[in-house]
Amino acid sequence: MTRPAEKDLRRDAPRPFGAHLTLRWWVPLLLTAIVIAATYGLQLALSGAAALVETGVLGKDPADASLTPLTYLATNLAIILIAPLVLLVLGTTSGVSWRAVMATGRTFAWRRLARHLGIFAILMVLVNAVVQVVQPSPLSAFAVTGTTVALLAVIALTTPLQAAAEEIVFRGVLTAAYGSWIRALRPALVTGIILSSLLFAVLHTSADPWMLVNYLGLGAGTALMALISRGLEAAIAYHVMNNVFAMTIGALFAGGGGIVEDRTAGAAGPYMLIFVAAEAAAVGIVWRAEKNRSSRRSRRGASGEALRPDHPDHER
Repeated sequence: MTRPAEKDLRRDAPRPFGAHLTLRWWVPLLLTAIVIAATYGLQLALSGAAALVETGVLGKDPADASLTPLTYLATNLAIILIAPLVLLVLGTTSGVSWRAVMATGRTFAWRRLARHLGIFAILMVLVNAVVQVVQPSPLSAFAVTGTTVALLAVIALTTPLQAAAEEIVFRGVLTAAYGSWIRALRPALVTGIILSSLLFAVLHTSADPWMLVNYLGLGAGTALMALISRGLEAAIAYHVMNNVFAMTIGALFAGGGGIVEDRTAGAAGPYMLIFVAAEAAAVGIVWRAEKNRSSRRSRRGASGEALRPDHPDHER
């Protein structure tokens, strides 16, 4: 039997995703501090260790700031480790299960994730084709070396986990955490999406305004996907495809060396709005998919046909 004092420690299932957690007022502040500290602390520790190995053992030039397979692996692992840390703190302080972070009103559905991965892979092909027309990468930079192959392996193995970790932390935990400060539904959702998207953009440490616009669009877009679908499947799928395509193109057009990430002012331009448009399109795709799913459930309910527990339209 649940004691009245424990009621605030559980998710509020009837409320939409992004405003479904009821937390003590100080918990979002603690989670924010942990995310910031872990982001910089883990990056410093793991990337620093990777740099020491590369400069001291592999002979890499200390002035070379490009992402080699080892430094990129360290960068991704640092981000991946933030997710279990934040989930542990959330569970310890508030009794919230990791399942409540992944979806509300239903369980996390791997088939949804797989379906959205396929759809967003096609979207990313189209988007990056347009970007190559507007802002083409020089063909002279295309090369495939041992370093390139190793980078592609690290991208394939760790980038999906890195993107999923960011969605769990920023959209699954922080959006709902900030929203818990406000009981009124719409202000809670707006507050959660704005604050989590701002933190997401700031922690990417870019001085370029066009990149910041893209990070804000990615944060708000995936938050809306999670809100519409009541879970993180679509948000994770989009973030995975976005990052995998970006890093793969970066590796293939790095002249056979490490990936160069330039986030200084002037590094990007208005072409970044193409990615913002893609994020808006993805939100529309998720909205349409959820509307179609709702219609199918209504038709099945009217006909008295029961859904199998493993059916993608079945809600649990």
